[in-house]
Amino acid sequence: MLKRLSIVLLLLAFSALCTFAQLGEQERSWNQPVEPFRIAGNIYYVGASDITSYLITTPKGHILIDSGFIETVPQITANIVKLGFKVEDVKILLNSHAHYDHASGLNQLRRLTKAKLLVSRPDFDLLARGGKADPNYGDRFPFEGTRADATFRDGKKVKLGGVILTANITAGHTPGCTTWTTETVEKGRQFSAIFVCSTSAPGYDLVKNERYPAIYSDYQATFARLERLRPDIFVSAHGRQFDLLGKIERMKRGEENVFVDPDGYRRSLKESRVAIESTYERQSAASPNPQR
Repeated sequence: MLKRLSIVLLLLAFSALCTFAQLGEQERSWNQPVEPFRIAGNIYYVGASDITSYLITTPKGHILIDSGFIETVPQITANIVKLGFKVEDVKILLNSHAHYDHASGLNQLRRLTKAKLLVSRPDFDLLARGGKADPNYGDRFPFEGTRADATFRDGKKVKLGGVILTANITAGHTPGCTTWTTETVEKGRQFSAIFVCSTSAPGYDLVKNERYPAIYSDYQATFARLERLRPDIFVSAHGRQFDLLGKIERMKRGEENVFVDPDGYRRSLKESRVAIESTYERQSAASPNPQR
């Protein structure tokens, strides 16, 4: 009881320090609170309106994917408690990619949970630098850097309490962008679930990117890989990519299994691939010597 009270007091103090003034209008719109809920089986949504965070529960403790902004952390921790779980039972923290809107709160979550942070080897340095010298953004979006407890390569199996999450390095958005896959059971039926790392390229140079020369070929490999997968449950690093708010409304109307959306997954990939290829073609036409 004393330990839980200490956590609550810490969160209250943190909330008082953490104001929306630190975020721009767009970021504030991404970070609006939503009620937490169970997606399916042991997979729960504990994030904000667009900046996502997922809790995967097990008998031996829990796994949390992404921290959102540092301003998102009070929402995430409050949502975990609302669902009936303990913040201190989070044993493993995972990060989809080393951008401020998914990693800014990792250090705060580490302090609250004492969990072990695992990140992809290609994103380790960018995360440690707090987003500085990003291959696409430079120093535009810095955050509190953090050195992970351990790194992993493609195909890593993260295991806890009988649950297995598989790391799929889907590079492009960042060199170590990680898409997680797992299995869960809902009402006796087994579902495959995917947590897609971003496949967008907002403002990126795909043709003559000196900091990331392989960026376009990495995107091509990522799309080829993701298109081979056949998940049932589709979620990702941003809610708008899988119609989070629309699906929440459908749940409120009593619809079941709204996140079982293989068609939406394939449609999202197709739209992303078209956008990337269109950007590449446009930039190539404007560049006399495109990189290959």
